[in-house]
Amino acid sequence: MNILDFNTKLKNHEISAREAVISYLDVIKNKNQKLNAYLETFSAKDGKYDVLLEAQKLDERVKEGETPGVLWGVPFAVKDNILICGKHASAASHILKNYVASYDATAIMQLKKAGAIFLGRTNMDEFAMGSSTENSSYGPAHNPFHFDYVPGGSSGGSAVAVASDMAMAALGSDTGGSIRQPASFCGVVGLKPTYGAVSRSGLIAMASSLDQIGPITQTVDDAEIVFNAIRGKDEFDSTSVDSKIFSKETVSQTNTVKIIGVPKEYFTEGLDPRIKGIIETIIERLSKKYEIREIELPHTKYAIACYYIIVMAEVSSNMARFDGIRYGTREKGESIIEVYKKSRGKGIGKEVLRRILLGTYVLSHGYYDAYYARAQKIRTLIKNDFMKAFNSVDIIIGPTSPTTPFKIGEKFNDPLAMYLSDIYTIPVNLAGLPALSIPVGNVPEDGVDFSVGLQLIAPHFAENRLFEVGRIVEKLNL
Repeated sequence: MNILDFNTKLKNHEISAREAVISYLDVIKNKNQKLNAYLETFSAKDGKYDVLLEAQKLDERVKEGETPGVLWGVPFAVKDNILICGKHASAASHILKNYVASYDATAIMQLKKAGAIFLGRTNMDEFAMGSSTENSSYGPAHNPFHFDYVPGGSSGGSAVAVASDMAMAALGSDTGGSIRQPASFCGVVGLKPTYGAVSRSGLIAMASSLDQIGPITQTVDDAEIVFNAIRGKDEFDSTSVDSKIFSKETVSQTNTVKIIGVPKEYFTEGLDPRIKGIIETIIERLSKKYEIREIELPHTKYAIACYYIIVMAEVSSNMARFDGIRYGTREKGESIIEVYKKSRGKGIGKEVLRRILLGTYVLSHGYYDAYYARAQKIRTLIKNDFMKAFNSVDIIIGPTSPTTPFKIGEKFNDPLAMYLSDIYTIPVNLAGLPALSIPVGNVPEDGVDFSVGLQLIAPHFAENRLFEVGRIVEKLNL
């Protein structure tokens, strides 16, 4: 069931929250050993949050005559870098294997108020650094269509959970495509909200100017429901934005999209021709309802280089706290420097270490202006490309990923090839825009049909346009 179906059955007393939770836990028990989507489920009565007890409390309120809210009893999966009070949050890293959250992330707090249930924490690339979930310290998650293939990353565990009926919905985080790309690979819906629309308080930071919490769901309607529950201003996040910014025009009004832009840069060499064919077919069908206009985003070709300079610089800064003293597992040493070296050396994986080293380099004296400062200038140009495009179109459409899922291990030792899998999602984060990935078809490969994702991009705080067109696209599914 999706969220709306479940809510209807809960209102009609056709199902209880506890029954739903038990059902999902049974599926997790049967499937998770192969898929490795969950690192932990919350069925045991430990810590401050017990999933069955929370469901039972909601059922008692329904019996007493309360009308269930739309998210009452909805079983969620939560990415392992989003804090739930009393539960472990390791960001899939050994250095945080013993860390227990002392407070709820704001997004978790808002979902608790809405009546959501949290089944467990999901696998991810260590500290959200990766595009395949292979960088997890606890082993890779597996694609639900074929176990030998990656599910995408870094929110791979959350996407697999939703795609495999191990959660009704999930939370992930998106720094350069980490919600949308795994959503595309796993055949589900993934929303990256406008930067600042959802509080980052309680999200273990990777790159603070790019990170954004968002939902992974089965349908566009579900994504909108979850987004509306978690968005808004938060006193604990100075970058968050007041819900009032979502004016009546940008929240409730429909039929606001008239013109759809198609960037020619998104359909060049490097895009799998089978994916290109599916996306072009969708665009052709949409042309019967909307005006389709070709646009240019000329600085897209610099996005990957620009992004990874900025990301690695911010990673270098954010990772400094995980030293075995302030945070993280502490190794013994004869001096403070030796404690730092041993704790970070044993507790942090290769990809994270690579980004710390490169980030420290680009921020160092003599290289700051040549790399980091220049990347920030390019970032502004990329953002300006989008702003110019939105002067003539209402929404932008294109592929989510240039390829179908790749085999586990295929790109693991080739970081540059791995980075290129986010070529269409990264510019959105650099510009702080909202974007939505929707499954629109399948490509046969290695005996299975892999999902293809279509990406919709809207102006800042115009998520309503994504939902409006997204619902239309769902009906056009090939």
